[in-house]
Amino acid sequence: MKTIGLDIGTTTISAVVMDNQNHSVVQARTIANGSFIDNGNEWERIQDVTVIIPKAKALLDELLEVHTDVKAIGLTGQMHGILYLNDEGRCISPLYTWQDGRGDLPVDALGGVSTVAWIRGTFDLPAAAGFGLVTNLYHTKTGQVPADAKCMCTAEDYLGMLLTGRSRPLIHSSNAASFGFYDSKNGCFLKDVIARSGMDCSMLPEVTDAVAVLGEYHGIPVTVALGDNQASFMGSVGMEEECWLLNVGTGGQSSVLSDTFFEAPGIESRPYIDGKYLLVGCSLCAGRSYAILEKFFRAYAKALGAGDEEQYAVMEKLIAGEDLHGDHMQVVTKFKGTRTDPDVRGSITGLSEDNFTPQSMIIGVLSGMAQELYDMYSLIHEGTGIRVKRLLGSGNGVRKNKTLQTIFSEMFGCALELSPFEEEAASGAAVSAAFAVKA
Repeated sequence: MKTIGLDIGTTTISAVVMDNQNHSVVQARTIANGSFIDNGNEWERIQDVTVIIPKAKALLDELLEVHTDVKAIGLTGQMHGILYLNDEGRCISPLYTWQDGRGDLPVDALGGVSTVAWIRGTFDLPAAAGFGLVTNLYHTKTGQVPADAKCMCTAEDYLGMLLTGRSRPLIHSSNAASFGFYDSKNGCFLKDVIARSGMDCSMLPEVTDAVAVLGEYHGIPVTVALGDNQASFMGSVGMEEECWLLNVGTGGQSSVLSDTFFEAPGIESRPYIDGKYLLVGCSLCAGRSYAILEKFFRAYAKALGAGDEEQYAVMEKLIAGEDLHGDHMQVVTKFKGTRTDPDVRGSITGLSEDNFTPQSMIIGVLSGMAQELYDMYSLIHEGTGIRVKRLLGSGNGVRKNKTLQTIFSEMFGCALELSPFEEEAASGAAVSAAFAVKA
């Protein structure tokens, strides 16, 4: 029995055709998202929905033309971000992504502090720039909510609406919780707090805890979109306990399944399925840290006359055979801050005459990326007792970097396995679709 999973990621759009009987991917396709809009604001990270949706739909149609026996379509995509819809259910804004930084800008109507700082100080709630309702509150206080906006949702939710002809979104609790102002323990938006903040509660989307069927596309059931963290976990781990998933993409996540709700500074308890939670710690710069370092080396290579060419292969060559336990510089890779402290920044310490080398810097950055996720694991382990029985890695940031795999294995004291599917989130969406229709 075949299902399709479609993932609207930040940099790519991916789709897989899953044979659920054999739990195998029959076909996978990935294309560039390529929809970022540059308005010249360093803090702004928005995408053009009119570019994203046609690309995603064309990818889906391409697979459906080949695989005529598909029984369900599952969706997933980047969490936290929002777009605005009018009364007819049509998008009237860009997608304000999870990377968008307007939540950290000072706002006159909030006494000159940032939206994030105001939420934390006023309501003692976890908040970060890029969270959908943080973005919406910024727009509310600065008069930038579109005049005809009636609702908000994620890009993957909007795709589900267009495929099934819905005029109002139905979103899964995994995406709803990513907006902020959400009580994951009781499964609902904090409407009283949202109203007190000045936001319009009527713009909140309808939420479901189930992997519900939205409607049909060409007679094929389309299921509600999961957040990409939950979908990646579904595709890689499923319902296995004490199995930690380390995902390294642009950002990073350390996730584990839990029967009970648990939160700590920097640790979220996210809705999963069947009443369970994912305990998750997120780093804002995981694979992005390595990309920042590559950009550094590329600039030097270009100045030498080597052209504007990727330096990843050279970086791998430099550290081949290096002793990972040697005297290396220590690098903190919090270049964009953290969920709990947006003002913190990265650092380099432990420099010496001998270790001030490109090799040591590369190893230091990789170790810093791993350390941030390990620190999140430690918080969860100390608070819940959940240990590492099995360790899985997902995302191209870890899949394509053997040195990082080794660092993770040694740091966690457990052999790192790679998740069985390269497109974990899309695969998880396909699995969730099968779960919904009992395929």
